[in-house]
Amino acid sequence: MSVGRGAGGTAATETASGRAVDDAKFKRALAVHAAGVVVVTASVGGEPVGLTATSFSSVSLKPPLVSFYVGHASSTWRRLREAAHFAVNVLAGDQADIAARFARKDVDRFAPPTGWRRGELGVPLLDGASAHLVCAHYSTFDIGDHHLVVGLVTHTHVGGQDRPLLYHRGRFGRFTPHH
Repeated sequence: MSVGRGAGGTAATETASGRAVDDAKFKRALAVHAAGVVVVTASVGGEPVGLTATSFSSVSLKPPLVSFYVGHASSTWRRLREAAHFAVNVLAGDQADIAARFARKDVDRFAPPTGWRRGELGVPLLDGASAHLVCAHYSTFDIGDHHLVVGLVTHTHVGGQDRPLLYHRGRFGRFTPHH
């Protein structure tokens, strides 16, 4: 396999079978994967900022690292990247409205009905989240058309035993365990 730079400076991958799959096919295939939903929040210049992410993942136990991806075109990332600390708010199954609100553009995401408070290190923590992980910025990498953001977890709080909010086939839903 060889990797090279395509038009516009983006990475293009070629294999023995040809070029990478087209965007539409790639999105359709990824849509069948259910993903957990988080809202990443921070305080920049005293003002809260945040965005919805479905790419949240644990990275390492020692040290305790987590990650998420954010697109290069994200206007929220332009502000969020200035913060030394951020919070990952793991959304509960009944918080689809919060996930949708933080995914929208041109809306005050922290205005009512969003409930929140300042937590450790001044980061905004969303009310009702299943868990909060407060992180110090650890590293950021450019990968494809996204930034991979890695945080060192410095504080955690686990709320109730709520079922998680999931994202599947372009819609939010709740997890139902097998009995």
